[in-house]
Amino acid sequence: MPSMNRRHALLTLGATAASVASGTVAAQQTVTLRLHQFLPPQAPIPSRALVPWARKVEAESGGRLKIQLFHAMQMGGTPPQLFDQAKDGVVDLAWTVLGYTPGRFNKAEVFELPFMCGGAESSSRAFHAYIEKNAADEFRSVKMLAAHTHGPGLFHTKQPIAGLESLRGMKIRGGSRIINNMLVKLGATPVGLPVPAVTEALSKGVIDGATIPWEVAPSIKITELVKNHTSFAGKDGLFTQTFAFVMNRGSYEKLPDDLKKVIDANAGIEAAALFGKAMDEGDKIGLELATKAGNRIVALDAAETQRWRRTASAVESDWIKEVKAKGIDGAKLVAEARAAIAQHA
Repeated sequence: MPSMNRRHALLTLGATAASVASGTVAAQQTVTLRLHQFLPPQAPIPSRALVPWARKVEAESGGRLKIQLFHAMQMGGTPPQLFDQAKDGVVDLAWTVLGYTPGRFNKAEVFELPFMCGGAESSSRAFHAYIEKNAADEFRSVKMLAAHTHGPGLFHTKQPIAGLESLRGMKIRGGSRIINNMLVKLGATPVGLPVPAVTEALSKGVIDGATIPWEVAPSIKITELVKNHTSFAGKDGLFTQTFAFVMNRGSYEKLPDDLKKVIDANAGIEAAALFGKAMDEGDKIGLELATKAGNRIVALDAAETQRWRRTASAVESDWIKEVKAKGIDGAKLVAEARAAIAQHA
């Protein structure tokens, strides 16, 4: 019996040691995460947000997390499919425009309403906080890392816009259903296109102009294709678009706890601010390029801007009615959005 007890103890000790060794190997293994997005690598978000984010995560994980970046839809599909690529595990991480899938993120749409947002860094903090409080259910199929906005939206057109009447009849690219509805109210003909399609559409005359921020203008050659840029009085842009940086839930759950902590430490409102800051910096670069090119850059005065505000206000009323039919209190969400923006201004 003593001999058998010693043998049992040795076997148990050996099994425990093997288990610990196995756990140590598992804990030390390198995990590669694939990150997919739709812009070329030199654009501000890839170069100033996604790449720095990836390198920071790799460093803080001690090299045990590796982020493979796939730019400009290198892994296939179209920009509107990016969210589902992350949700379904086709990729581990994706950065995308929420408005590319109309009707899916109803509560998030409030930040796209006309003259809602100004600078991207503060608006991105507000948007992420708003999502966490009011719209987390719309993102439960993924792990939300950061929700953010771009800076003040403006027009880039072949013909100048001197006032509201100038826009009538123009075919203008819109990036979401909210923006397209706004363009209709303003008298334009909206053409829904993702950002990568704008260059060809402008060069072939499919559209007369585009609604985008300054930030993305250089990467799609806007300042070469059009010579007129029109913004508005005040700190708020005519429109904004909303973005999400998300992770596949399964990819996150499979990580050891210490690597989950690395991801968690690089998610949230500060991550949203990182993306917003990249947008703000990109806006400065885009504006400088248009200035150097000698393009016509116009900021409509306060009186004319007020005319656009009054006309575009119907978009907010429409949205409140639409979401009410889906059981959503739109007026309350507008108030929540404006309170978040004020808090983080």
